[in-house]
Amino acid sequence: MARPFRILTLNSISGAGLKRFPAARYVVGANVEDPDGILVRSHDMHAMEIGAPVKAVGRAGAGVNNIPVEKLTQRGVPVFNAPGANANAVKELVIAGMLIASRNLVPALRFVHGLKGDDKTLNKVVEEGKKEFAGIELPRHTLGVVGLGRIGSLVADAAIKLGMDVLGYDPEITVDAAWSLPSQVKKAHSIEEVLKASDFVTVHVPLAKETRNMINAGRIKLMKHGAILLNFAREGIVDNDAVVEALEAKRIRSYVCDFPAQKLAGRLEVITLPHLGASTREAEDNCAVMVVDQVREFLENGNILNAVNFPEVVMPREAPYRVGIANANVPNMVGQISTAMAKAGLNIHNMINKSKGEMAYTLVDVDTKMPPRLIEQIGRIEGVLSVRYLPVEP
Repeated sequence: MARPFRILTLNSISGAGLKRFPAARYVVGANVEDPDGILVRSHDMHAMEIGAPVKAVGRAGAGVNNIPVEKLTQRGVPVFNAPGANANAVKELVIAGMLIASRNLVPALRFVHGLKGDDKTLNKVVEEGKKEFAGIELPRHTLGVVGLGRIGSLVADAAIKLGMDVLGYDPEITVDAAWSLPSQVKKAHSIEEVLKASDFVTVHVPLAKETRNMINAGRIKLMKHGAILLNFAREGIVDNDAVVEALEAKRIRSYVCDFPAQKLAGRLEVITLPHLGASTREAEDNCAVMVVDQVREFLENGNILNAVNFPEVVMPREAPYRVGIANANVPNMVGQISTAMAKAGLNIHNMINKSKGEMAYTLVDVDTKMPPRLIEQIGRIEGVLSVRYLPVEP
């Protein structure tokens, strides 16, 4: 019987996901040595030594900024995540943030918390003071959504059901996202168009070089006077210095975000939450289940789904002997692999090859056992990053 797969958990991972690892085939825990796979939530992996046996990393969430993706890519190691698994949790928090800001609930709570005296005194103070916290209602106001993936689409749908007009912008919207987007969402042609027309603006894009400080001083100046800005995506997408400047100039009314920062601390116009976007039992379960299934499918069958650094490659098994090959996306790679197999006398039953940027991945099913020397030979082909032999257990 083959050696069990070993999975290292760097954070507490929901049991709903971990129980999907069959006990007979997997050893899972926080102290596992020489792991085949790593599961992580928020742990920063950039400084850690990632051993040679590691074949896959799974992030039980969407963002992968805490994972050295480029270094792992160079080793032929896929990094899986769970896009959309926490979408409803984030959507609910965005709607809550809009309501908290529009109804001035934070200063109102502080006001009530500081009240003293008997009921008659309290009632008098409340009646005199409540006018300071008058807010606005959401219907007939415009919500601008920048980024129309799973979360952005859910936020747009919820806002429409609350009676809001929604203006959306996403230059890289996928076909699936476009199908799920409510028809009432009006299409904007630029971020600037969204900022100029919206009473509320919420951003839902990944943090990358192109999106860092995407909402900057120049763009904030385009926002409506008194608008409310929300960021439940990633900290670096909004320039905190620009936000503080806009709040001090009273150009925007409030900033609501999920990312505490020293520059924002103590400001009454800022509502900062302690990174609660995915902090629900349901979201943690969904993320764990999704990423465990993906890591299992890769380790056992070589299939790849929702890897941030690899193409999507899923091929049903039609033969008992399979090899998975990660390689640089260069010419004649498939030809060299198939030639090596032909010279070894193997018949290729099925084969799939896909690329993503500079990375490519190939799955090959053959009808007979592959000799170890052939696996080694393929691994020596220039540009091959990793080779895994995946026979079906008898």
